[in-house]
Amino acid sequence: MLPQRVILGIGLAVLLIISAASISLDIKARSDAAWIAHTFEVMNKLSDVRLLVLRAESSARGYGLNGEANFNNEFREAEERIAPAFAELKQQVRDNPDQVKRLEGAEKIAEQRLAISRELIAKKKIGDTDGINTMFASATGHALMRQLNDQFDSVIAAEEHLLDLRAARSQRTGTVLISIDLAGASLILLLVAVLMREGRQLQTSLSASEAEKQSLEAAVAERTEHLLAAQEEMRLSTSVLKNTVHSMAEAVLVIDPKGDIVLSNPAAEKMLRYRPGMNVNNLRALSNVFHADGATPLPLEDFPASRVLRGEEFDEQEIVIRPLRGGDQIDLVISGRPLREKSGAISGAALVYHDITASRETERKLIESQKLEAIGKLTGGVAHDFNNMLTVITGTTETLVSRLRNQPDLVAVARLIDDAAERCGELVKHLLAFARKQPLRPHNVDLNKAVLDVAKLLRPTLGQQIEIGTVLGKDVSPAHIDPSQLANAVINMAINARDAMPDGGKLLLETANVELDEAYAAANPGVQAGPYVMLAISDTGTGMNPEVRERVFEPFFTTKAVGHGSGLGLSMVYGFVKQSGGHIRIYSEEGHGTTIRLYLPPARGTVDVITADSEAVSRGSEIILVVEDDPMVRNFVTNQLTSLGYKTIAASDGPAAMAIVDRGEPFDLLFTDVVMPGGMSGRTLAETVARKRPNLKVLYTSGYTDSAVVHHGRLDEGVLLLTKPYRKPQLARMVRQALDGGT
Repeated sequence: MLPQRVILGIGLAVLLIISAASISLDIKARSDAAWIAHTFEVMNKLSDVRLLVLRAESSARGYGLNGEANFNNEFREAEERIAPAFAELKQQVRDNPDQVKRLEGAEKIAEQRLAISRELIAKKKIGDTDGINTMFASATGHALMRQLNDQFDSVIAAEEHLLDLRAARSQRTGTVLISIDLAGASLILLLVAVLMREGRQLQTSLSASEAEKQSLEAAVAERTEHLLAAQEEMRLSTSVLKNTVHSMAEAVLVIDPKGDIVLSNPAAEKMLRYRPGMNVNNLRALSNVFHADGATPLPLEDFPASRVLRGEEFDEQEIVIRPLRGGDQIDLVISGRPLREKSGAISGAALVYHDITASRETERKLIESQKLEAIGKLTGGVAHDFNNMLTVITGTTETLVSRLRNQPDLVAVARLIDDAAERCGELVKHLLAFARKQPLRPHNVDLNKAVLDVAKLLRPTLGQQIEIGTVLGKDVSPAHIDPSQLANAVINMAINARDAMPDGGKLLLETANVELDEAYAAANPGVQAGPYVMLAISDTGTGMNPEVRERVFEPFFTTKAVGHGSGLGLSMVYGFVKQSGGHIRIYSEEGHGTTIRLYLPPARGTVDVITADSEAVSRGSEIILVVEDDPMVRNFVTNQLTSLGYKTIAASDGPAAMAIVDRGEPFDLLFTDVVMPGGMSGRTLAETVARKRPNLKVLYTSGYTDSAVVHHGRLDEGVLLLTKPYRKPQLARMVRQALDGGT
């Protein structure tokens, strides 16, 4: 047997070697833990930079679509943060030249994308619609975003690779540490056993060995404590990553090759109705899934989970989900990445779902608003020429009726033509109301009184089977509106309500002061936040399905039988409210009736007293310069004015009228059309003549209004306008009013 000192020396040497190895591995484990934490921090900041670029891109796109200042502000805020964020990232990976190079590539692509966004915002500010449409059609921005996402993915993949290497190395180091510590402890116990068997003569040596054993045990405990601390740091890093995923607004699912969900976050439970224990097949069974158009069913092989488990990587796959058992439609954009083992085999997949329902709804409302705006512009142009013809027709039939009094048969025919022309005139008025081209004469109106007055007119119109009720708010502010147009709007909505209640029902008129906040304005393009006076008309009728509700304000759209409606009633209401600076909203559900709310601009000041216009035919002997480009209308007007005792001078356009002025021919009134060819509008002509002849009296006429004499839907201060078509009494009254200096 070896001497006990030899045994003790060998044991101590081995223990020292074990201790040195343990300390070295402990330092290595601490270094690995620090690198793992650093890698997680880099990946989190990469995600932040990507979100900043996406936010800037979506804000610029939102500004390009509707011009809202909030989108521009969001873009500027995100743009200012992007460059510092890239700089910080490059500083953190400065010891990895490949990663720095990748980040520089991503930063260059991001700057290119920001340049496109800045160009889009600039075009929107100057109203370059064609340029904006060209930019959207080119899809250059989308291509750059795909390149940027690919660049970010390469950076993240490199960091993930480093993370895998360092985590594996840390795990190996921990295993070796534990093994070394266990070996040291075992050796100590073995030495103790050997020394105890040697007997009393080894007592002194045993005491020394016992002291050494305690020292070694303390070292082992210290090394174990260090290892546990490193493992705790790794656990904390994992917890941070897990908390980050759980706090994301996007739904995150990690699935295995069978489709079982192994990781999810709370957003997935809310957005996708995921419950623990479900797999992707269970999720599919909850809803019908469609392509981005919302109409074409999505084949099973094109589902995101199917694609990613085949090994596809994709971004921005847009789908529409309609739950089978209640709930609203959801528009989603999905990104997917397969998870692979070292061999390349697919071990699962990660899917991220972003809810874009709100932005799609905003885009839909904006497109609907633009469509109605385009129809309105077309309508205004048609109405101009149509009103010129109606002016001649109504004036001529009026003359025929007066001159054929002794020929009843011909009078009946003339009245029939006159009635038809009158109906055409009403249709054109409705079209102009929708197009927001009617010349409004707004006043400060007591809305409660106006509603009560209209309700009295409705009772004989709607019949006994319709119960009419009113709920009028207290201290309702006056509304600044055209009272006659308001009455027409209420009557049109009441008649629609009556037709929706063939077996009778209840019509309710309500008023109140309301405040539309910024959130409501953001969700409804074209609405300004602030105070409004609300008028609501509700019925208990059949209601509308979503398809009808989407088109209800379009001109000539109707669900009534042929011959039972023109389809212009609600479009007229829409145009009147919009032109008045208000907002209209419709709520309807099949079988539960309809409510239409008009949000009207509040008045400033007291309620105006409105006097009725006189229809008496006024005459005179002054000289009137008539400027009208349509020869039929020009001849008709000069004949009518001559029959009223006036002398007339006629001109076909602005330059011809200026030639008359330059010749020095006298006249007392300039009666001019607003919209004329020749490069000079009626307003420009009047201002030019006024510089040569101060105190000029002017009367405008037009088949529709434009920005020459009307701004924000209201006649300019001091402007007199005779709208076409008009009859002889109206012409006589307005000419006399203009000559007498009235407004």
